[in-house]
Amino acid sequence: MGKEIFYFLIFPGLLFSSFIGGFLSWFDRKITARVQFRKGPPLLQPFYDFVKLLSKDTILPKNGSKFTFLVAPIFAVFGAVIAAVFVLLPTFGIQTGFVGDIIVIIYVLNIPSLTYMIGALASGNPLAAVGASREMKLILSYEVPFLLVLISIIIKSGMSIKLSEIIAFQTANGAFIGSISGVIGFIVTLMCIQAKLGLIPFDMAEGEGEICDGITIEFSGTTYALVNLAKYIMLFVLPALVVGLFFAGMNFEGINILWSVLKVVLVVLLLTLIRNTNPRVRIDQAMRFFWIWMNLLAISAIIFAIIGL
Repeated sequence: MGKEIFYFLIFPGLLFSSFIGGFLSWFDRKITARVQFRKGPPLLQPFYDFVKLLSKDTILPKNGSKFTFLVAPIFAVFGAVIAAVFVLLPTFGIQTGFVGDIIVIIYVLNIPSLTYMIGALASGNPLAAVGASREMKLILSYEVPFLLVLISIIIKSGMSIKLSEIIAFQTANGAFIGSISGVIGFIVTLMCIQAKLGLIPFDMAEGEGEICDGITIEFSGTTYALVNLAKYIMLFVLPALVVGLFFAGMNFEGINILWSVLKVVLVVLLLTLIRNTNPRVRIDQAMRFFWIWMNLLAISAIIFAIIGL
């Protein structure tokens, strides 16, 4: 029991993933600033923002469900931390987990997005409701190609549905990114993660210029700090999952430490460059993009995986 609590609260759960996610958030903002010919924030700016929000008053919506509104960000952080534990332990090479944990990971990764929607709907704000509607449509769009890519990975790993076994298979036989189906799956997964994180071009659920931050419009103070904390954690967990699925996980022995860090940083860098070189798309365009083009690519990845490419 003590070990499970340590995994959840300290490493690789709440404390560890929050700090690494905060630093990755700084990296994302710093690269964004450089792309826009700005200096960018100091290293600890994400942590300053979090602490500052904790000191602010939390304003409750007048016409909403106050209890649900307050609880939603807590469950968002809880879901992000559970995802961190399930993803990071096998990715770091710690022998835990169970057969079928990859299926559980799919579910827990959606908890933060679902709780954002619940909190937005509980606020009673019509703009938040529009944001929640867009978020739901986005989830229904990107989850299908994401699942199809996972099917191709399961096929390539000898029908394994345990993340640690998928990583071990790559360690013995080479990373999946070195195959045709792996490259295609990586591209599709990168787009799905872009949408999961709510980054441009798939940030229409917040849409600052249209619906005034939409899904997060009513969050303030501590509730908004928790929303940001969940986003910090997910900014680390999702790239780490990509590393586990396509780059054979992480190895913290000798020079492999540097390579392991660089793999996560590379994925975050790609996400940052995508969001800084593309305009926001409409929700119908995003749905068409995932339902048609990403699904076609994911299906082609399955076909290539079946024939061994």
